[in-house]
Amino acid sequence: MSTLKPWIKRLNPLVESLMAGLIGLVIGALIMLAFGYNPIAAYISLFSGSFGSVYSWAESLANATPLILTAMTFAIAMRGGLFNIGAEGQLYIGALAAVAVSLIDLPFPLNAVAALGAAIVAGMLWSLPVALLKLTRGVHEVISTIMLNWIAHFFAFYLIANVLTDPKRGEKTISIIESARLARILPGTSLNYGLVIALIAVAAILFLLWRTSAGFEMRASGYNQEATHYAGISLRKQVLRVFLIGGAIAGLAGAVQVMGRPPTYAVMSGLPQLMNLGFDGIGVAMIGRNHPVGIVFAAIFFGGLMVGGRIMQFSPGVPLELVRVVEGVIIITLAIPELRRLFTFFLAKFKRGA
Repeated sequence: MSTLKPWIKRLNPLVESLMAGLIGLVIGALIMLAFGYNPIAAYISLFSGSFGSVYSWAESLANATPLILTAMTFAIAMRGGLFNIGAEGQLYIGALAAVAVSLIDLPFPLNAVAALGAAIVAGMLWSLPVALLKLTRGVHEVISTIMLNWIAHFFAFYLIANVLTDPKRGEKTISIIESARLARILPGTSLNYGLVIALIAVAAILFLLWRTSAGFEMRASGYNQEATHYAGISLRKQVLRVFLIGGAIAGLAGAVQVMGRPPTYAVMSGLPQLMNLGFDGIGVAMIGRNHPVGIVFAAIFFGGLMVGGRIMQFSPGVPLELVRVVEGVIIITLAIPELRRLFTFFLAKFKRGA
Protein backbone atom coordinates (compact mmCIF):
# COMPACT_ATOMS: atom_id res chain seq x y z
CA MET A 1 0.00 0.00 0.00
CA SER A 2 2.84 2.35 0.84
CA THR A 3 4.23 1.95 -2.69
CA LEU A 4 0.93 3.21 -4.11
CA LYS A 5 0.95 6.45 -2.12
CA PRO A 6 3.37 8.35 -4.43
CA TRP A 7 1.23 7.41 -7.45
CA ILE A 8 -1.96 8.47 -5.69
CA LYS A 9 -0.34 11.77 -4.79
CA ARG A 10 0.64 12.33 -8.43
CA LEU A 11 -2.84 11.48 -9.64
CA ASN A 12 -4.59 13.87 -7.26
CA PRO A 13 -3.97 17.02 -9.37
CA LEU A 14 -5.14 15.19 -12.50
CA VAL A 15 -8.28 13.91 -10.76
CA GLU A 16 -8.99 17.38 -9.37
CA SER A 17 -8.64 18.94 -12.81
CA LEU A 18 -10.89 16.34 -14.44
CA MET A 19 -13.55 16.83 -11.77
CA ALA A 20 -13.30 20.62 -12.07
CA GLY A 21 -13.60 20.40 -15.86
CA LEU A 22 -16.64 18.15 -15.58
CA ILE A 23 -18.31 20.61 -13.18
CA GLY A 24 -17.53 23.44 -15.58
CA LEU A 25 -19.11 21.55 -18.48
CA VAL A 26 -22.24 20.86 -16.44
CA ILE A 27 -22.57 24.52 -15.39
CA GLY A 28 -22.04 25.61 -19.00
CA ALA A 29 -24.71 23.16 -20.14
CA LEU A 30 -27.18 24.51 -17.61
CA ILE A 31 -26.51 28.06 -18.79
CA MET A 32 -27.14 27.09 -22.42
CA LEU A 33 -30.31 25.23 -21.45
CA ALA A 34 -31.54 28.32 -19.64
CA PHE A 35 -31.21 30.30 -22.87
CA GLY A 36 -32.87 27.61 -25.00
CA TYR A 37 -29.83 26.04 -26.69
CA ASN A 38 -28.94 22.36 -26.97
CA PRO A 39 -25.77 21.84 -24.86
CA ILE A 40 -24.98 18.41 -26.33
CA ALA A 41 -24.97 19.75 -29.89
CA ALA A 42 -23.01 22.79 -28.73
CA TYR A 43 -20.30 20.72 -27.00
CA ILE A 44 -20.03 18.33 -29.95
CA SER A 45 -19.51 21.35 -32.18
CA LEU A 46 -17.02 22.87 -29.73
CA PHE A 47 -14.76 19.84 -29.39
CA SER A 48 -15.02 18.65 -32.99
CA GLY A 49 -14.11 22.18 -34.07
CA SER A 50 -11.15 22.16 -31.68
CA PHE A 51 -9.72 18.66 -32.16
CA GLY A 52 -11.86 16.88 -34.74
CA SER A 53 -9.53 17.18 -37.73
CA VAL A 54 -5.89 17.77 -38.64
CA TYR A 55 -6.68 21.39 -39.50
CA SER A 56 -8.44 22.05 -36.18
CA TRP A 57 -5.57 20.44 -34.26
CA ALA A 58 -3.10 22.64 -36.14
CA GLU A 59 -5.05 25.82 -35.39
CA SER A 60 -5.46 24.83 -31.72
CA LEU A 61 -1.69 24.27 -31.43
CA ALA A 62 -1.02 27.59 -33.18
CA ASN A 63 -3.24 29.39 -30.67
CA ALA A 64 -1.54 27.53 -27.82
CA THR A 65 1.99 28.57 -28.81
CA PRO A 66 2.14 32.12 -27.34
CA LEU A 67 0.00 31.05 -24.37
CA ILE A 68 2.58 28.43 -23.38
CA LEU A 69 5.17 31.19 -23.11
CA THR A 70 3.07 33.84 -21.36
CA ALA A 71 1.81 31.23 -18.91
CA MET A 72 5.38 30.29 -18.04
CA THR A 73 6.14 33.96 -17.35
CA PHE A 74 3.48 33.92 -14.65
CA ALA A 75 4.35 30.42 -13.41
CA ILE A 76 8.04 31.19 -12.88
CA ALA A 77 7.13 34.17 -10.73
CA MET A 78 4.69 32.08 -8.69
CA ARG A 79 7.37 29.46 -8.13
CA GLY A 80 9.52 32.26 -6.77
CA GLY A 81 6.76 33.57 -4.51
CA LEU A 82 6.03 36.61 -6.69
CA PHE A 83 2.98 37.73 -8.68
CA ASN A 84 4.04 38.85 -12.15
CA ILE A 85 1.17 39.99 -14.38
CA GLY A 86 3.43 41.99 -16.69
CA ALA A 87 3.61 39.49 -19.56
CA GLU A 88 1.09 41.55 -21.53
CA GLY A 89 3.35 44.59 -21.78
CA GLN A 90 6.55 42.56 -22.24
CA LEU A 91 4.83 40.71 -25.08
CA TYR A 92 4.10 43.96 -26.94
CA ILE A 93 7.65 45.21 -26.59
CA GLY A 94 9.09 41.88 -27.67
CA ALA A 95 6.93 41.79 -30.80
CA LEU A 96 7.92 45.32 -31.83
CA ALA A 97 11.61 44.63 -31.15
CA ALA A 98 11.39 41.58 -33.44
CA VAL A 99 9.84 43.70 -36.20
CA ALA A 100 12.51 46.39 -35.88
CA VAL A 101 15.51 44.05 -35.85
CA SER A 102 14.19 41.89 -38.69
CA LEU A 103 14.54 44.91 -40.98
CA ILE A 104 18.34 44.60 -40.78
CA ASP A 105 17.89 41.90 -43.46
CA LEU A 106 20.55 39.41 -42.43
CA PRO A 107 20.76 36.10 -44.30
CA PHE A 108 18.55 33.23 -43.17
CA PRO A 109 18.54 31.93 -40.43
CA LEU A 110 20.61 34.69 -38.79
CA ASN A 111 17.83 37.21 -39.29
CA ALA A 112 15.27 35.06 -37.47
CA VAL A 113 17.74 34.36 -34.63
CA ALA A 114 18.54 38.08 -34.33
CA ALA A 115 14.85 39.01 -34.21
CA LEU A 116 14.13 36.38 -31.55
CA GLY A 117 17.17 37.49 -29.54
CA ALA A 118 16.09 41.14 -29.73
CA ALA A 119 12.62 40.23 -28.46
CA ILE A 120 14.13 38.31 -25.53
CA VAL A 121 16.38 41.23 -24.58
CA ALA A 122 13.53 43.75 -24.98
CA GLY A 123 11.26 41.68 -22.72
CA MET A 124 14.01 41.46 -20.10
CA LEU A 125 14.65 45.20 -20.21
CA TRP A 126 10.92 45.94 -19.87
CA SER A 127 10.69 43.73 -16.79
CA LEU A 128 13.84 45.18 -15.19
CA PRO A 129 12.10 48.28 -13.72
CA VAL A 130 9.63 45.99 -11.91
CA ALA A 131 12.48 44.18 -10.15
CA LEU A 132 14.35 47.41 -9.38
CA LEU A 133 11.27 49.14 -7.99
CA LYS A 134 10.59 46.17 -5.73
CA LEU A 135 14.18 45.89 -4.55
CA THR A 136 14.91 49.58 -4.03
CA ARG A 137 11.55 51.11 -3.12
CA GLY A 138 9.45 48.14 -2.03
CA VAL A 139 6.85 48.70 -4.77
CA HIS A 140 4.60 45.64 -5.11
CA GLU A 141 5.03 43.89 -8.44
CA VAL A 142 1.26 43.84 -9.15
CA ILE A 143 1.14 47.65 -9.16
CA SER A 144 4.31 48.16 -11.20
CA THR A 145 3.48 45.48 -13.79
CA ILE A 146 -0.02 46.91 -14.34
CA MET A 147 1.45 50.38 -14.83
CA LEU A 148 4.12 49.10 -17.24
CA ASN A 149 1.48 47.15 -19.17
CA TRP A 150 -0.36 50.39 -19.92
CA ILE A 151 2.87 52.22 -20.75
CA ALA A 152 3.77 49.42 -23.17
CA HIS A 153 0.25 49.55 -24.61
CA PHE A 154 0.42 53.22 -25.59
CA PHE A 155 4.12 53.09 -26.46
CA ALA A 156 3.25 50.34 -28.95
CA PHE A 157 0.54 52.55 -30.46
CA TYR A 158 3.12 55.32 -30.89
CA LEU A 159 5.68 53.05 -32.55
CA ILE A 160 3.10 51.57 -34.92
CA ALA A 161 1.79 54.99 -35.95
CA ASN A 162 5.04 56.99 -36.08
CA VAL A 163 8.18 54.86 -36.21
CA LEU A 164 7.62 51.38 -37.67
CA THR A 165 4.66 52.31 -39.88
CA ASP A 166 4.20 50.54 -43.19
CA PRO A 167 4.24 53.36 -45.80
CA LYS A 168 1.66 51.49 -47.90
CA ARG A 169 -0.66 50.50 -45.04
CA GLY A 170 -0.76 52.90 -42.15
CA GLU A 171 -2.77 50.56 -39.91
CA LYS A 172 0.22 48.25 -39.29
CA THR A 173 3.97 48.09 -38.91
CA ILE A 174 6.32 47.11 -41.67
CA SER A 175 6.00 43.35 -42.18
CA ILE A 176 8.64 40.94 -40.96
CA ILE A 177 10.82 40.27 -43.96
CA GLU A 178 10.88 36.83 -45.53
CA SER A 179 14.22 35.71 -44.07
CA ALA A 180 13.00 36.30 -40.49
CA ARG A 181 9.62 34.54 -40.73
CA LEU A 182 8.96 31.23 -39.01
CA ALA A 183 8.01 28.57 -41.55
CA ARG A 184 4.71 26.74 -41.31
CA ILE A 185 4.77 23.17 -40.05
CA LEU A 186 1.56 22.33 -41.87
CA PRO A 187 0.84 24.23 -45.12
CA GLY A 188 -2.53 25.91 -45.24
CA THR A 189 -2.70 26.42 -41.47
CA SER A 190 -1.32 28.91 -38.94
CA LEU A 191 0.83 26.27 -37.21
CA ASN A 192 4.49 27.26 -37.43
CA TYR A 193 7.86 26.47 -35.87
CA GLY A 194 7.09 28.86 -33.05
CA LEU A 195 5.56 25.80 -31.37
CA VAL A 196 8.96 24.09 -31.45
CA ILE A 197 10.56 27.20 -29.93
CA ALA A 198 7.92 27.26 -27.19
CA LEU A 199 8.50 23.57 -26.38
CA ILE A 200 12.26 24.13 -26.23
CA ALA A 201 11.61 26.97 -23.78
CA VAL A 202 9.42 24.62 -21.70
CA ALA A 203 12.22 22.03 -21.58
CA ALA A 204 14.75 24.70 -20.62
CA ILE A 205 12.59 26.05 -17.78
CA LEU A 206 11.81 22.53 -16.59
CA PHE A 207 15.52 21.78 -16.42
CA LEU A 208 16.30 25.12 -14.76
CA LEU A 209 13.70 24.79 -12.02
CA TRP A 210 14.26 21.14 -11.07
CA ARG A 211 17.81 20.31 -12.14
CA THR A 212 19.92 23.36 -11.24
CA SER A 213 20.92 25.09 -8.02
CA ALA A 214 19.53 28.39 -9.37
CA GLY A 215 16.13 26.77 -9.85
CA PHE A 216 16.25 25.25 -6.38
CA GLU A 217 16.98 28.70 -4.90
CA MET A 218 14.07 30.22 -6.82
CA ARG A 219 11.64 27.55 -5.63
CA ALA A 220 12.98 27.66 -2.07
CA SER A 221 12.48 31.43 -1.88
CA GLY A 222 8.92 30.91 -3.09
CA TYR A 223 8.15 28.38 -0.38
CA ASN A 224 9.60 30.30 2.56
CA GLN A 225 11.56 33.52 2.21
CA GLU A 226 12.58 33.64 5.87
CA ALA A 227 14.08 30.14 5.85
CA THR A 228 15.74 30.85 2.51
CA HIS A 229 17.32 34.01 3.89
CA TYR A 230 18.75 32.18 6.90
CA ALA A 231 20.06 29.48 4.57
CA GLY A 232 22.24 32.12 2.92
CA ILE A 233 20.29 32.47 -0.34
CA SER A 234 20.05 36.03 -1.62
CA LEU A 235 16.40 37.04 -1.97
CA ARG A 236 17.36 40.10 -3.98
CA LYS A 237 19.06 37.87 -6.54
CA GLN A 238 15.94 35.68 -6.78
CA VAL A 239 13.65 38.65 -7.43
CA LEU A 240 15.93 39.90 -10.20
CA ARG A 241 16.31 36.41 -11.65
CA VAL A 242 12.56 35.69 -11.69
CA PHE A 243 11.60 38.91 -13.46
CA LEU A 244 14.39 38.81 -16.02
CA ILE A 245 13.66 35.21 -17.00
CA GLY A 246 9.92 35.91 -17.10
CA GLY A 247 10.43 39.02 -19.22
CA ALA A 248 12.64 37.10 -21.65
CA ILE A 249 9.98 34.42 -22.15
CA ALA A 250 7.17 36.97 -22.58
CA GLY A 251 9.24 38.90 -25.14
CA LEU A 252 9.84 35.63 -26.97
CA ALA A 253 6.06 35.04 -27.03
CA GLY A 254 5.56 38.37 -28.81
CA ALA A 255 8.23 37.57 -31.37
CA VAL A 256 6.84 34.09 -32.08
CA GLN A 257 3.35 35.50 -32.58
CA VAL A 258 4.37 38.19 -35.04
CA MET A 259 7.04 36.17 -36.89
CA GLY A 260 4.94 33.06 -37.35
CA ARG A 261 1.29 34.01 -37.81
CA PRO A 262 0.12 34.85 -41.35
CA PRO A 263 -1.06 36.73 -43.29
CA THR A 264 0.47 40.10 -42.34
CA TYR A 265 3.55 39.11 -40.26
CA ALA A 266 3.25 42.55 -38.67
CA VAL A 267 1.88 44.23 -35.56
CA MET A 268 -1.52 45.71 -36.38
CA SER A 269 -2.85 48.97 -34.98
CA GLY A 270 -4.94 48.11 -31.93
CA LEU A 271 -2.74 45.02 -31.33
CA PRO A 272 -5.50 42.50 -32.20
CA GLN A 273 -3.18 39.50 -32.54
CA LEU A 274 -1.38 40.31 -29.26
CA MET A 275 -4.12 41.71 -27.04
CA ASN A 276 -4.85 39.71 -23.86
CA LEU A 277 -2.35 36.92 -24.58
CA GLY A 278 -0.46 37.91 -21.43
CA PHE A 279 -3.60 37.89 -19.29
CA ASP A 280 -4.88 34.65 -20.86
CA GLY A 281 -1.54 33.14 -19.92
CA ILE A 282 -2.42 33.62 -16.24
CA GLY A 283 -5.49 31.42 -16.66
CA VAL A 284 -3.45 28.83 -18.56
CA ALA A 285 -0.84 28.78 -15.79
CA MET A 286 -3.54 28.25 -13.17
CA ILE A 287 -5.10 25.37 -15.11
CA GLY A 288 -1.63 23.86 -15.60
CA ARG A 289 -0.84 24.15 -11.85
CA ASN A 290 2.10 26.49 -12.59
CA HIS A 291 4.11 23.53 -13.89
CA PRO A 292 5.74 23.68 -17.35
CA VAL A 293 4.34 20.30 -18.45
CA GLY A 294 0.85 21.09 -17.15
CA ILE A 295 0.99 24.45 -18.91
CA VAL A 296 1.55 22.79 -22.29
CA PHE A 297 -1.61 20.69 -21.99
CA ALA A 298 -3.59 23.60 -20.53
CA ALA A 299 -2.52 25.89 -23.38
CA ILE A 300 -3.57 23.31 -26.00
CA PHE A 301 -6.97 23.01 -24.31
CA PHE A 302 -7.29 26.81 -24.12
CA GLY A 303 -6.23 27.16 -27.77
CA GLY A 304 -8.81 24.54 -28.72
CA LEU A 305 -11.55 26.49 -26.98
CA MET A 306 -10.59 29.55 -29.02
CA VAL A 307 -10.95 27.57 -32.27
CA GLY A 308 -14.02 25.52 -31.32
CA GLY A 309 -15.83 28.52 -29.86
CA ARG A 310 -16.12 30.01 -33.34
CA ILE A 311 -17.64 26.77 -34.66
CA MET A 312 -20.27 26.81 -31.88
CA GLN A 313 -21.66 30.01 -33.36
CA PHE A 314 -22.34 28.43 -36.77
CA SER A 315 -23.57 24.89 -36.15
CA PRO A 316 -25.88 25.14 -33.09
CA GLY A 317 -26.11 28.93 -33.50
CA VAL A 318 -24.95 29.81 -29.98
CA PRO A 319 -24.33 33.60 -29.80
CA LEU A 320 -20.74 34.76 -29.35
CA GLU A 321 -21.49 36.33 -25.97
CA LEU A 322 -22.90 33.05 -24.63
CA VAL A 323 -19.95 31.10 -26.07
CA ARG A 324 -17.59 33.36 -24.13
CA VAL A 325 -19.62 32.86 -20.95
CA VAL A 326 -19.49 29.06 -21.29
CA GLU A 327 -15.76 29.10 -22.05
CA GLY A 328 -15.15 31.39 -19.09
CA VAL A 329 -17.07 29.09 -16.74
CA ILE A 330 -15.02 26.08 -17.89
CA ILE A 331 -11.74 27.96 -17.47
CA ILE A 332 -12.64 29.32 -14.02
CA THR A 333 -13.67 25.92 -12.68
CA LEU A 334 -10.47 24.35 -14.01
CA ALA A 335 -8.41 27.06 -12.32
CA ILE A 336 -10.18 26.82 -8.93
CA PRO A 337 -8.02 23.97 -7.50
CA GLU A 338 -4.81 25.91 -8.08
CA LEU A 339 -6.39 29.16 -6.91
CA ARG A 340 -7.44 27.43 -3.69
CA ARG A 341 -3.90 26.13 -3.16
CA LEU A 342 -2.35 29.53 -3.83
CA PHE A 343 -4.84 31.29 -1.56
CA THR A 344 -3.98 28.88 1.27
CA PHE A 345 -0.26 29.32 0.63
CA PHE A 346 -0.31 33.13 0.56
CA LEU A 347 -2.63 33.28 3.57
CA ALA A 348 -0.17 31.17 5.57
CA LYS A 349 2.66 33.35 4.30
CA PHE A 350 0.82 36.50 5.39
CA LYS A 351 0.18 35.07 8.87
CA ARG A 352 3.87 34.23 9.23
CA GLY A 353 4.74 37.79 8.26
CA ALA A 354 2.18 39.20 10.72
